[in-house]
Amino acid sequence: MHERATHDRKVVRSILWTASGLAWTIAIFVLLTVVAAAAVLAPRLLPRNVTVDDVPDRPRAFGREMSWLAVQTDDVPRLAAVLGLADLSVANWNSGLGAIYDLELADSFVFISPPIRGWTLVASVALPLPAGGTFVDKMSPLLHRLSGHFSHFQYFATFPIIDFYAWAKFDGDSIVRAFAAGDGGTIWDLGRSTIEERRLGLSMFEVRGIRDRQGDIGGSLDLHPTEDHVLGVASGWSVNPMSIESLVDQGTGWVAYAPQSWRAERSRAAA
Repeated sequence: MHERATHDRKVVRSILWTASGLAWTIAIFVLLTVVAAAAVLAPRLLPRNVTVDDVPDRPRAFGREMSWLAVQTDDVPRLAAVLGLADLSVANWNSGLGAIYDLELADSFVFISPPIRGWTLVASVALPLPAGGTFVDKMSPLLHRLSGHFSHFQYFATFPIIDFYAWAKFDGDSIVRAFAAGDGGTIWDLGRSTIEERRLGLSMFEVRGIRDRQGDIGGSLDLHPTEDHVLGVASGWSVNPMSIESLVDQGTGWVAYAPQSWRAERSRAAA
């Protein structure tokens, strides 16, 4: 009788240990599942933000697959206010440019450089592009707002992936030159071609009649720009951001959230 009771107690203890082990196994499995799910979902659930480093560092080149403004001013807070930029934070070159080139963060942030030879650069893939037709024109209001506060500013864009290139130069409220071309052809062509464009071979050639043939074929031939052309125009007009490593000492710039008002929006007529 005593031996049977002892055996029964051993069986119960064995069952309890087995149940306890199974419970711990399930608990650990659930915990790992939650952790794995959190790792996948957390980046999607949290608001987009970026950790910036404010330790001064050497400038870094940028400009490719990017759009930017060059504004002749050293008053960054005023410039940020005019552009409607929120939550301005000091950031060095590495973290600031890292934010605007990050595949997940790029459309949410703007990097503002320290003044470079009198020019402050505002870079972001979120800057509006020249548009019309089925899309609301977000570029014109932005440029008009700038013209009311700054005498000299420029706009540049180069996006080879969509075959889009643009440059524009403003003196006060006057457009000196504005050109933009996409895969559908010329979008902007205002003002006369500048000497910087002509030096790069960006000229409009008129095609006349061919000798010994009847008629006149007429029309024009426009040399389609490239990314290097955009950077070349920027170099001639103000600052080429791909060459700034030799133009300014170490320091910091700023990052800010890109305004929602910059986002592309279809016009109601096209909706």
